Amino acid sequence: MQVVITAVGPDNVGLADPIIHYLTGQGANIAEIQMYDHDEEAVFAMLCRVELTGAKLAEVRRAMQEIGRLKNLSIRVWSPEERADRPRLAICTTYRPEPPLALLRAIRDGHIRAEPAVMIGNRGACRGIAEQFGVEWRMIGDREGKPDEERLVSLCDEFDIDYVILARYMRVLPPATCWKFAGGRIINLHHGLLPSFPGFRPYQEAFACRMLTYGATCHFIVPELDAGNQIIHQSTFTVLPGARLEDVMRLGQEDNEPHCLVEGVRRVVNREVQLHFHRVVARR
Repeated sequence: MQVVITAVGPDNVGLADPIIHYLTGQGANIAEIQMYDHDEEAVFAMLCRVELTGAKLAEVRRAMQEIGRLKNLSIRVWSPEERADRPRLAICTTYRPEPPLALLRAIRDGHIRAEPAVMIGNRGACRGIAEQFGVEWRMIGDREGKPDEERLVSLCDEFDIDYVILARYMRVLPPATCWKFAGGRIINLHHGLLPSFPGFRPYQEAFACRMLTYGATCHFIVPELDAGNQIIHQSTFTVLPGARLEDVMRLGQEDNEPHCLVEGVRRVVNREVQLHFHRVVARR
């Protein structure tokens, strides 16, 4: 069984040793290990991907909980195989209704085998979609839309989430949140083609370059904003010369972006791809 362990907390000495020693003592085969020391924030982050027998998963969780308590670390133990037939999703939204609506329709119609456990918004625009599909709704934003990051993490823990889906969630996750759910658990829909058009205005930037082909990118999240080498799926559409920007954006937002997200999530849920050392690889 593949198991991903993430640990995040205040930087200190000797944080990785007890985790690694315990896992190797249990006979785990370490397939990937990454450690980060964010000096400017004094934050330690670690990801360890191992192979071990499924019978030991509960025991490993208990041990990691105790190590986290002793070392003041937030440790999570997750396996994509535990609920491989129907993983639990947290769908995060801001304004655009089309991507979460397309995702929930794909789940309802059996195109994506997953459980939409909760919808989380930093704005209330998509609450009606959650109610329409009978999905739990949680609001984490203040009046200006600033999200409560700790609340987002606690909700994902509360609902026992496998994958966090950023369905045009227009907020940048802080590094600590990214590493708590590292290892290919956070999937983002970016409304432009990466790596050429990152940032918050990809349609406008592509239009200024007189592009005729526009697109969207579904990618795994790592701390660098819209990093270009974690791409799961891209979809494009082409317009005629002289097309207006508003028409380009309408085509992209209403049709192309939702299609891109659905196919990207399907690939991950079906375990056709996975994130390994910050690169997307096909599973064989």
